[in-house]
Amino acid sequence: MANLKVIKKRISSVKNTQQITKAMKMVSAAKLRRAQEAVVASRPYADKMLGVLSSLAAREDAEGHPLLQPRGKGRALIVVLTADRGLCGGFNASICKTGERFIRNNEEEFEAYDLMVIGRKGKEYLRTRSGLNIAKVYENITGNISYSTASLIGQEIVKGYTSEQYDAVYLIYNAFRSAISQVVTVDKLLPIVPRQVEEGVHMVQYLYEPSRSEVLEQLLPKNVEVQIFRGLLESVASEHGARMSAMDSASKNAKEMIGKLTLQYNRARQAAITKELMEIISGAESIKN
Repeated sequence: MANLKVIKKRISSVKNTQQITKAMKMVSAAKLRRAQEAVVASRPYADKMLGVLSSLAAREDAEGHPLLQPRGKGRALIVVLTADRGLCGGFNASICKTGERFIRNNEEEFEAYDLMVIGRKGKEYLRTRSGLNIAKVYENITGNISYSTASLIGQEIVKGYTSEQYDAVYLIYNAFRSAISQVVTVDKLLPIVPRQVEEGVHMVQYLYEPSRSEVLEQLLPKNVEVQIFRGLLESVASEHGARMSAMDSASKNAKEMIGKLTLQYNRARQAAITKELMEIISGAESIKN
């Protein structure tokens, strides 16, 4: 009977866990819809701005603005976008491993790398890895994404690049495709990469109003902010999608486990009843004899 009590307690525990995973799946599904709408709305603007500035960079002299100037091979900044919470499958691990692998595979490209980590889970993972320098950490900002937050991060990145603290800046995040598909993406933020022009194609020159320097001074830093904002929105939507999938799998596994435990409980109960009946019959037979 003690064994029956243990199995029954395990069944009750798994059922409670199943209720939690189902609730988390529903919450993530509700949040995913809003996050997906924000991502879809931000993509056209971010893509168009990046396209315009890439085209602009192809027409401009690299000396026209600090954000267009390619630098040496000194120090690079890697911006890693992760989540503040877990229970979302391999979402956080895949981002962190990609960042770590990117640094290992490009050790000869730059003399040193600094990490700017957004999200508590990224900080917890990367700080345990030897040889990685975490220069800055942002926590608890993915719960309520705003452009003002992305703007502050973008301004800090631009300041680090223009002051020649960094020679390149890369952004690593999960690009949202669907609730069950997120793609780890590595984008080069700075310097802005000029668009490739086919040989023999003549590029039309732009006219700047009010002036060339003022337009570049406004647009180029703004692009960094927009790409950071877009990356944050993509990351949040991917997080909710990954968590919804993980909780759905957990709920299915809990259901399967409950079925196995119930079968085990019924067999143990049947064995206990059979044993008791055998004892009663044996006792009755001994009295007859």
